[in-house]
Amino acid sequence: MDALTLLTTRQSCPRLLAPAPDAAQLKLILDAAVRVPDHGALNPWEFIIAEAEGLSRLGEIFVEAAKANGGDEAFLTKAEGMPKRAPMVITVVAKTQAHPKVPVLEQQIAAGCAAMAMQQAAFALGLGAIWRTGDFAFDRKVHQALGLGDDDQIVGFLYLGTPAVDAPIKAPRDPSPYVRYL
Repeated sequence: MDALTLLTTRQSCPRLLAPAPDAAQLKLILDAAVRVPDHGALNPWEFIIAEAEGLSRLGEIFVEAAKANGGDEAFLTKAEGMPKRAPMVITVVAKTQAHPKVPVLEQQIAAGCAAMAMQQAAFALGLGAIWRTGDFAFDRKVHQALGLGDDDQIVGFLYLGTPAVDAPIKAPRDPSPYVRYL
């Protein structure tokens, strides 16, 4: 698949099955992540990979956060199963730092670009992916359980695996309503 086709036909794959990316595929996915624009070469990211028992541990972290926030039994069950919707989940974290020329927002955007690059690399390898956020991405209890610092921010949970079905390519969208010229 050429780069322009990849970029213009990208879509999320919400139904993912095993196998997850193998070691060689994961290396390529991570290689793509660390090649994104990074003003100041700060490497403002961390990638926490969960598969197998790691998915169960991430589900436990979600349950503990949901309990602390008063989640009912139905939501606790849902929270526990969220990471198991794919054989691999990469928590993408913006690891920001004070810098005189690179604002925190720019560092967070770089981490977001890393998530997008990983998703695109997965598609290029014939895998499926979906980038999710939700309340757990912003929950300080989740951050603490993952060992994140006070200035760190989860920018998303990238679910990776093999697409369960071939999703139809969405119709092209016209970008003109979102464009203006000075």
